[in-house]
Amino acid sequence: MADTFRAVRVTQHEGQTRVELTDLPMTDLPEGDVTVRISHSTLNYKDALALTGRRPIVKRFPMVPGIDFAGVVEQSTDPEWLPGDQVILNGWGVGEAHFGGLAQYARVRGEWLIPRPKAFSPAQAMAIGTAGYTAMLCVMALEAGGVAPGDGEVLVTGAAGGVGSVAIALLSKLGYRVIASTGRPAEAPWLKALGAADLIDRASLSEPGKPVAAERWAGVIDAVGSHTLANALAQTRYGGAVAACGLAQGFDLPTTVFPFILRGVTLYGIDSVNAPRDKRQRAWGRLARDLDPAVLARLTSEHGLAEVPDLALALLGGQVRGRLVVDVNR
Repeated sequence: MADTFRAVRVTQHEGQTRVELTDLPMTDLPEGDVTVRISHSTLNYKDALALTGRRPIVKRFPMVPGIDFAGVVEQSTDPEWLPGDQVILNGWGVGEAHFGGLAQYARVRGEWLIPRPKAFSPAQAMAIGTAGYTAMLCVMALEAGGVAPGDGEVLVTGAAGGVGSVAIALLSKLGYRVIASTGRPAEAPWLKALGAADLIDRASLSEPGKPVAAERWAGVIDAVGSHTLANALAQTRYGGAVAACGLAQGFDLPTTVFPFILRGVTLYGIDSVNAPRDKRQRAWGRLARDLDPAVLARLTSEHGLAEVPDLALALLGGQVRGRLVVDVNR
């Protein structure tokens, strides 16, 4: 094993967040029973917030961000994992309170890991990452709520982002008619290639609206929150279901009980960070079955560790579409 490893490190000084690409001694790795040699990570919206300090994602400094990684077990005192095992990790506070995946090595608790599905290479697994895994959890929630492909249109907000783009690809393959909400009309050809049947301007959902409005959506996957989620709820059809997983517009929810008590709408909260292992493995099993690798390739661009700070700014500025994979050895 190497004596040092390359990592993106975030520090804070007098309230200012600083990011550097540096070599750290292996002794800096936190406690854990499994050491993983990472090959790929990814950049999610939460990672971009951690890297820029725009929201208090990081719980302690210094920190190596990155809520996802794929790699190979190098050392283990956990009997479930042996050297050479191919693993992935999503969430569990990694990259927030525990050194994360934007590095060549990580040391974590074995219970946080799951086997990498054989259907995916490490780079493909990170093209999915927390965003795609969250999208699958959202699809599973709509199914649990009884939303079937023939029931009507399904709205996906934040459509050009990581969760939204994977959700469109999954829903389309499963036979749903998907309507993509985006503020980037230039992405229309790309979103339709992923499977969106039509687009609406996000501005039509982002302002204060009525407590209930004309029924349109059989289901909704929302990564935006605030007025967008409130309006999506107000437009959801009787007995429909909404899966909420993000807060790109805000964490407030300015709505009323009317969608729930007048139309029987179900609102599912989607937590990807602390979901139990069996649920994670079901989601990844579904991804292996229901996500077309060719579509996944159209969602993805690959980058090196040195590009991460600039990519974080671009992601928060709405200048990134799809998924950003980070090859930590580039």
